[in-house]
Amino acid sequence: MSHESTYVPNSGFERWLDKRLPLIRFGDDFMGFPTPKNLNYWYTFGGILTLCLMIQIITGVILAMHYTAHEDYAFWSVEHIMRDVNFGHIIRYAHSNGASMFFIAVYMHMFRGLYYGSYKEPREVIWILGVVIFLLMMGTAFMGYVLPWGQMSFWGATVITSLFGAIPVVGESIKTLLWGGYSVDNPTLNRFYALHYLLPFLIAGVVVLHIWALHVPGNTNPTGVEIKNVKKDTVPFHPYYTVKDGFAVVLFLMLFAAFLFFMPNSLGHPDNYIEANPLVTPAHIVPEWYFLPFYAMLRAITFDVFFITSKLGGVLVMFGSIIILFVLPWLDRSKVRSMRYRPWAKMWFFIFVVNAIFLGWLGGKPAEQPYILLAQIGTLYYFAYFLVILPVLSIVETPKPLPKSISEDVLAKKKARMKKPAAELSGGIAQPAE
Repeated sequence: MSHESTYVPNSGFERWLDKRLPLIRFGDDFMGFPTPKNLNYWYTFGGILTLCLMIQIITGVILAMHYTAHEDYAFWSVEHIMRDVNFGHIIRYAHSNGASMFFIAVYMHMFRGLYYGSYKEPREVIWILGVVIFLLMMGTAFMGYVLPWGQMSFWGATVITSLFGAIPVVGESIKTLLWGGYSVDNPTLNRFYALHYLLPFLIAGVVVLHIWALHVPGNTNPTGVEIKNVKKDTVPFHPYYTVKDGFAVVLFLMLFAAFLFFMPNSLGHPDNYIEANPLVTPAHIVPEWYFLPFYAMLRAITFDVFFITSKLGGVLVMFGSIIILFVLPWLDRSKVRSMRYRPWAKMWFFIFVVNAIFLGWLGGKPAEQPYILLAQIGTLYYFAYFLVILPVLSIVETPKPLPKSISEDVLAKKKARMKKPAAELSGGIAQPAE
């Protein structure tokens, strides 16, 4: 959805700059962008994610100044940051907990997109770029988790990178390329350090594309109805949504601060405060919490299917659980975007959310029964939701009537609030005695 800037240069310098590098015009266009007037707080996670990315880049650059990417010094350089660098413990905890905050926000952002149909035409490219960002985040977070060179870092890297060896023909070559040798060692640490430093800037570039793509068709909204009248259906992004996003950011930062200052180690693993030892295997190897659903799906495949071994099957399922998101716009063919008007789709969606949380819980459990069987059931539902349930619902479900416009939806809600019974509105007023 295009928006013509109303900026008029006043000074000679502004006119000179506007002809060569229209930064002020770009800012005016961004802040004045017409945005649906019925967006709720679920739409604030985009701004929160931008803030999270900035925090991760800034703290990461500072940590890189004091970190030593060598197997003999990596663990102790982190201890040096924690003990000797001014505010080092705050910066390190802000970076490690910031990764968790980043994933909390991105999962909420993705669930919102699934619920309101933000992947549907004409926003397929926006969704695909979002999935690319998610993949880059996962790779960046995994490599960053290896850098402290603790027990869980070392063995997590060993387990996950070994999985590539299950890929036919090229698997061993990929594994050797990742390791830089024939085991997780100093070359592995150097490679992961270099990539972990580089990828956040690549993420920032894709985020710019993501926002750029968003400004072509415009935002979705809770009704899923496209903008009919710009003047009636929209408000400028500033000040309406800058204030709303700002309030949401403050609340999110309060949650962040609670973890940062009062329980900074609650989302980590205690074994990672033990220096990496290739001769001692931890009793239970687990990744960070935000990888646990995919880890559960990886371990759920304990059987061979024809020429596909259980190890290869687990790898295919784990990567397939992300790849399937790329084709989601073509799996859900319903003409109605928002699940607010799709009662059956809404029910299956909430089951999907519960199932994703359940898989995360199973990913932290030992690889034994009954957890394996439960993970297999959860994995089956995960793929069935995208490959069976959504396509079938697209054909058989009868949606509720949609509002004719965004303004109609807003006015209907306003009237509903005004029609509340007087008793409800004055519930706290004492009644006179008989």
